[in-house]
Amino acid sequence: MSAFPCSDDVLPESVALLPLPEVADRLGILVTRVHQMLRDHQLIAVRRAGVAGVPEMFLDADAVVKPLPGLITVMRDAKYSDEEILEWIFKEDETLPGKPVEALHGPLAREVLRRAAADPF
Repeated sequence: MSAFPCSDDVLPESVALLPLPEVADRLGILVTRVHQMLRDHQLIAVRRAGVAGVPEMFLDADAVVKPLPGLITVMRDAKYSDEEILEWIFKEDETLPGKPVEALHGPLAREVLRRAAADPF
């Protein structure tokens, strides 16, 4: 089994990251399943201070934010790197308002997916 992918940390320091074992605990799964989710591009992890973590905003209580895997797929299919995806998801957008990652948690999730499919940058 190969190692899981881990992106460069392009996020602001204010973005809270959850270590992978904590992600597994919150989701009620084994950490090896989290590794598989990273390999399957359902999540994106970054390495900060030597520790791999997933942005806390990618989770809702005990689940991955439902539209996130689809958003990652749409952007990867458009040839965006994980770092570019992270930058776009966490970039302030006054037309939403807020950041796309915040909009994924509410009624604007479809709009975020539409914009990502159209041309995120």
